[in-house]
Amino acid sequence: MCSNSSGKSETLVKLAQRLRLYKPPYSFHVSDATNNTKDSEIQFSPGEVGPNRAAVLICLFEGENGDLRVILTRRSSKMSSHSGEVALPGGKWEEGDENDADTALREAKEEIGLDPSIVEVVTFLEPFYTTRHLTVFPVIGIIWDKNAFNPVLNAAEVESVFDAPLEMFLKNENRREERMEWMGYRYMLQYFDYKADNKSYVIWALTSAILIRAASVVYQRPPAFDESRPQFWGRSRH
Repeated sequence: MCSNSSGKSETLVKLAQRLRLYKPPYSFHVSDATNNTKDSEIQFSPGEVGPNRAAVLICLFEGENGDLRVILTRRSSKMSSHSGEVALPGGKWEEGDENDADTALREAKEEIGLDPSIVEVVTFLEPFYTTRHLTVFPVIGIIWDKNAFNPVLNAAEVESVFDAPLEMFLKNENRREERMEWMGYRYMLQYFDYKADNKSYVIWALTSAILIRAASVVYQRPPAFDESRPQFWGRSRH
């Protein structure tokens, strides 16, 4: 693991520089923490935040072996929706959230005690539209010092927190798929099996789709499989 004069990983520094210049395949409006209009037409749009908008945090850090890893959670079995499922930290917009980064960071702090001050938001991915009429904006952030993160779980919402290698979501290993149909749309759901700290996790549905997209952007290559994700996930109302 190589570091520069600031003590930051050179790998992460180069990644952050590249991601700040990321241009999505189509333009969209996002509530941006920088309050600036970028070449990709990503801009701060305070009029677009609302109750049907959500954000998730793709929080990356460099592992001990130099690999890029992402923080994930298992939702509490007591939750009314998606109980016991693996998810990215995040949730719905609330009053007081000025932008999507605010939403993602606030939720991450509430769920797992992640201090927003140790996360640098570097870019946003194109939104995903759910069958529950929610538009989800993935926010990519970097933790420069993983040791600064000391998880404090909100037991009412989160059962456990773990991390997984981001590149896993581009590989066929530990992957399976299920053919589905909804409202005339035929598609595949991707499932990734993973073990951490003697616990087994299944990462699937929207979470796996977001991570496949994030990994494709970060590693600049498509997955080694035909994703065939639902077309309706790409239809945003914001």
